Amino acid sequence: GRIPYRSTLLEKKRLISGRHLAGDIDNLARYLIKISVHDRYGRDITPYGLKRALVEVMAHFSVYRTYVNGDSRRSEDPDLIRRAVTETLRENRGMRYEVRFIERYLLKAFDSSLPASEREAAVGFVMRFQQLTGPLMAKAVEDTLFYVYNRFISLNEVGGEADRFGVTADRFHDFNRRKLATFPHSLSASSTHDTKRGEDVRARLNVLSEIPREWKAAVRVWQRLNLKRKREVDGVPAPDANDEYFLYQTLMGAFPFDLGEIGNFAGRIREHVVKAAREAKVHTDWLNPDEDYETACKSFVDEILKDSEDNPFLQSFSPLQRKVAHFGMVNSLSQTLLKITAPGVPDFYQGSELWDLRLVDPDNRTPVDFGRRFALLESLRQSSASPADLIAELMENKEDGRLKLHLIRRALHARRDHQELFAFGDYVPLKVAGKCGRHLLAFARKRGHSWAVTIAPRLCVALMKGKMAFPLGAGVWEDTVVTLPEGAPRHWEEALTGTRLECRRKIVVGRALELFPAALLLATEERI
Repeated sequence: GRIPYRSTLLEKKRLISGRHLAGDIDNLARYLIKISVHDRYGRDITPYGLKRALVEVMAHFSVYRTYVNGDSRRSEDPDLIRRAVTETLRENRGMRYEVRFIERYLLKAFDSSLPASEREAAVGFVMRFQQLTGPLMAKAVEDTLFYVYNRFISLNEVGGEADRFGVTADRFHDFNRRKLATFPHSLSASSTHDTKRGEDVRARLNVLSEIPREWKAAVRVWQRLNLKRKREVDGVPAPDANDEYFLYQTLMGAFPFDLGEIGNFAGRIREHVVKAAREAKVHTDWLNPDEDYETACKSFVDEILKDSEDNPFLQSFSPLQRKVAHFGMVNSLSQTLLKITAPGVPDFYQGSELWDLRLVDPDNRTPVDFGRRFALLESLRQSSASPADLIAELMENKEDGRLKLHLIRRALHARRDHQELFAFGDYVPLKVAGKCGRHLLAFARKRGHSWAVTIAPRLCVALMKGKMAFPLGAGVWEDTVVTLPEGAPRHWEEALTGTRLECRRKIVVGRALELFPAALLLATEERI
């Protein structure tokens, strides 16, 4: 059955509190008792009761930490603290006295008669408390829950919310406007040294959200085909159903383009499933590894990835994987263009200039072949082919990643040539109309007479009716148009292809996406 997210989150926070932070929480409880010796509200509180209450309040924090100190706090911090207290008391009514006592200190709601020295000591408690909620969140969520709550592992990412299945286009635009207003120069990162999987693994996995029935049916077939490849360890099948489902998603996201790499890939996956199982802390963990369970999981990987004609799993897996990989490329191109042109400073983790199919560390810490990337970049720069011929050749050889590199190169050139526009320009969501409107995100950046328009396809499996092709031209986009604001220029140049367009208040999408499956239009000229 489905694992409930919230109760699992609390369970893992309590697990980490008891297993890894018990001494720190003991010290924190003793510190609070010591500094509250003259506080009439604390005279009936026991160390045991206070420690239990501290664990629960920390577990119910929805953020990594608050930022309260002796002189200040953020405007949102009191609400975050009160919300954690309310949630704690909803589930732990018997702790009301202890929890309210802790709340007073976290909110610095001290008696006016409290001496300055005791106020300073009380602030010391808040500071110590805040030093623990961050590590608790990181260890319980990033390094435990994300390997247990496997409903859709694309969402199990640092800074993400595993139970939030996407947002609307309006919320996406609202986020970008807030970012421009508050942190216009913060990083826009799609992969880091600490992400759980590479950006293009996630781009592939997101395709599964478009084909849930097809995915569900495929997994059921694979579970049946691979049942005989499992071993029983202490009465438990290895891997268990949850770990097996995690594995199928991982394979779908990270599978290599070249089947000749499957031997090396199987080795990477063996190491990955062991790490995932240890992080999950269900059948094995880092402190007490269960070698029998881990060996059985590695053997399972070897069996299902055996490159032989009598492997029914790979025969069933490959067609769907190729489909997901193709539409994952479309997702990746859109994601990359959005990252470069939306408010913020685009960041590229080493190696992500091409398709990034790496997994969590240590897989994403291996040496990057920068020589190859420099050579590919130079070949793009020196190409004498026409834009149409070059892009057609890149799409024909889509697996080598030059398609993504081309987008990065041309879009970053646009940022370099229009620095003020992308650093400080207004963010204007654009309306999309027509038969295929739901399959696009579009926005403009505007500063003075300079404009840029980003057009990024999405949800392309349905758009292409499953056909493994790129969403190009009027035959795909039909009557779909992007409406320009009043005062927008008439003449535009598409930065990724060099195509020139004339637009009278509307961009015809089939024209803008005639050669490349994403568009960045630039204009600095007279108004309409």
